Amino acid sequence: MHIMTSTAQNNIVIKGHKRAADSEGPLLLGGRSLMNEKIYKKITTYAKNLVSTGEEIARDFGVPIVNKRISVTPIALVGGCACKKPEDFVTIARTLDKAAKEVGVNFIGGYSALVSKAMTKSDENLIRSIPQALAVTERICSSVNVGSTKTGINMDAVRLCGEIVKATAEATKENDSLGCAKLVIFCNAPDDNPFMAGAFLGVTEADAVINVGVSGPGVVKKALEKVRGKGFEELCETIKKTAFKVTRVGQLVAGEASKRLGVPFGIVDLSLAPTPAIGDSVAEILEEIGLERVGAPGTTAALAMLNDQVKKGGVMASSYVGGLSGAFIPVSEDQGMIDAVNAGSLTLEKLEAMTCVCSVGLDMIAIPGKTEASTISGIIADEMAIGMVNQKTTAVRLIPVIGKDVGEIAEFGGLLGYAPIMPVNEFGCDAFIGRKGRIPAPIHSFKN
Repeated sequence: MHIMTSTAQNNIVIKGHKRAADSEGPLLLGGRSLMNEKIYKKITTYAKNLVSTGEEIARDFGVPIVNKRISVTPIALVGGCACKKPEDFVTIARTLDKAAKEVGVNFIGGYSALVSKAMTKSDENLIRSIPQALAVTERICSSVNVGSTKTGINMDAVRLCGEIVKATAEATKENDSLGCAKLVIFCNAPDDNPFMAGAFLGVTEADAVINVGVSGPGVVKKALEKVRGKGFEELCETIKKTAFKVTRVGQLVAGEASKRLGVPFGIVDLSLAPTPAIGDSVAEILEEIGLERVGAPGTTAALAMLNDQVKKGGVMASSYVGGLSGAFIPVSEDQGMIDAVNAGSLTLEKLEAMTCVCSVGLDMIAIPGKTEASTISGIIADEMAIGMVNQKTTAVRLIPVIGKDVGEIAEFGGLLGYAPIMPVNEFGCDAFIGRKGRIPAPIHSFKN
């Protein structure tokens, strides 16, 4: 259960996961109706006090609540026994959406499949159901893990996901293809990620757990204003000290949430996650470090340093650090990134280079609606390769906005913000994407 809060540009996400349904086969023998009933009951029972508890914590700590979220077991695992076709999985999506509305949360994550090596029929059915599921629901977030350092990249899944991203865009074209803003393709997806849209309850987790995501780009930016013109040592010290303070707040809130909800505490995620609000931007931090605009020469180096110092500061503040932990660079959710795209300093290729050294990947990027599915798959494959080889989490959240082209604006609203349509390399990769099978794991995957 995620509770997103904000104080002085310091965001805290509290996430409590819950198994969507017990894994025993007998539970599902009654078919889809019984399965959906069990899922709904479990979520609404465990999360019934989520909003009220969040409000109590907000009052006690003086922190206004911005967002509340839940994530569940990857639904491809839950629905396998009762769902025989994609449309069957859509019934679960509707159930999750209904449960989310009942308990008052803004998003529910876990409409997910883990297919880094191969796909079961259940996995494939869920993936094929995503366009419809995201079109008929409001609060569902979906993710697919298609690669890992240990297994390589499942290129069959990459090819399918390119098609699914395009189909989701078409299914939600009346809202600037909003469905794609709630769909993430992962490599090395962590089990304990508190940030949407990629959150799910990992298969290695307990039945229920509270994970906390800590953010605060605005706090870091304000702190760095005091060391303008100083050397790298002072710069790094300032980032570390600020990250430590922010993480301690998260640790404190996590303990309270765990105690009041009666759910064990899992991890703190030390990520700098921007919002569309002015002064809550990772791009502005990088510009404060010394760049005229994000995307200028030196951007990748500055981001690498920022990411590392955030981790170094945060790990001293909590004994249990996990999730993604670093700096996010979503375009639509960061006003500084939007301004950089509009100024012509930030391109898709530069963003890809930046993903080599930051926490996530190509995030919340609007591209022309005419972009081919194979091109989207090619971009996904590139990003997955970065994650696989560098032993890190990478992700892709691309939004091909149907009916719009470069120079136009896509409006997503709320925390998702808005984004200028960015140009995409139009040379094809059909023959590459059309090959079947998987890209093998890199040689360093054999370490054990």
